[in-house]
Amino acid sequence: MPQQKQLSDLREMEIESEMKQSRFGRICVFCGSSQGKKSSYQDAAIELGKELVSRNIDLVYGGGSIGLMGLVSQAVHDGGRHVIGVIPKTLMPRELTGETVGEVKAVAGMHQRKAEMAKHSDAFIALPGGYGTLEELLEVITWAQLGIHDKPVGLLNVDGYYNSLLSFIDKAVEEGFISPSARHIIISAPTARELVKKLEDYVPCHERVASKLNWEMEQLGYTQEYDISRETKYVSGHMLCFYFLVFYHIYWVTEKEA
Repeated sequence: MPQQKQLSDLREMEIESEMKQSRFGRICVFCGSSQGKKSSYQDAAIELGKELVSRNIDLVYGGGSIGLMGLVSQAVHDGGRHVIGVIPKTLMPRELTGETVGEVKAVAGMHQRKAEMAKHSDAFIALPGGYGTLEELLEVITWAQLGIHDKPVGLLNVDGYYNSLLSFIDKAVEEGFISPSARHIIISAPTARELVKKLEDYVPCHERVASKLNWEMEQLGYTQEYDISRETKYVSGHMLCFYFLVFYHIYWVTEKEA
């Protein structure tokens, strides 16, 4: 019994250490506006919300108050963490039928919704969902492959819900449509705790198609000031060298003619 108590205490200390060291300030959760037929889906949404709270992580999500969206957002809100919901104005009458929690950002359309959620998040998790969830999930996976972001992407594979999708992706790798390194963009686990831990340990290893900075400018809506702030030293250094060479050339020609 004393040995079991020691092991239990060590596990609790390990969990507390993981929570304190979380590198995520916010995680974006994609999930259905329906609750699904199995209670395990609903339980998983609540469990994920509580896991984020236990690690002091805020939530970014699609802004709805119904379905799994409502469950995960309520769990995070009840735990005292900040919730940011991003929702197109046209969907507000359908998906905001109950009391809203946290901060609601109304946007013009679906493209802006996804860009806004991505911009405010440090990682992505997909709970079970339908077409909308799959579309959001596959887009951020594609963005990672292209180099738009290097944030981890996770599947909460509740009761094997995403097994068929993972098999399809493996088939695409086998047939040469997805590179083996890009397969590792997707992280999956059956429980919230295990998944978040895997996301914490994620290190990108795939080849990127283009510069992350250029993609941030084009796809995620960062301003020109954002670009300049990150490359000022690089650009300024090259411009100073250029100006020095020009002025030196002018001085040399003038002296020679004199």
